[in-house]
Formats: sequence, structure tokens, C-alpha cells
Amino acid sequence: MYVCICHGITEQQIKDSTAEGASSMRCLKTQLAIASTCGKCSQVAKMVLDESLLDLAVEAKAVA
Repeated sequence: MYVCICHGITEQQIKDSTAEGASSMRCLKTQLAIASTCGKCSQVAKMVLDESLLDLAVEAKAVA
């Protein structure tokens, strides 16, 4: 699903960035330019970021 229409950023791209170490909206904005034009995507992008971080934490705990 597209999250940021201005830059053509998808939910998967946000998940990939999170898996590569992005841990905040500031990181996503730097890496993907998300929420840097009109900003309408920021709430959905934050939701995807938070879900991705939670998924990574659960995976890390399961491995440990």
C-alpha cells in the first residue's frame, strides 16, 4: 500500500527501512523523504513505523 503519494513510498519500504535500523520518523524522513512535502502521510507512516518496530522486538525476543 502506498503511504506517501508525494514520494511514492510504500508500507514495505518503511518496513525495510525499519529492518535496516530506522527507529524514528526523523530517520524515515532522512532516508525516504516521507512526510517532507505535504505531511498528510505522517500519521500512517508513524503507525507503520511503530508496528514494524514492535514486530522486530517480538522477533528479537523469540530468537533470544
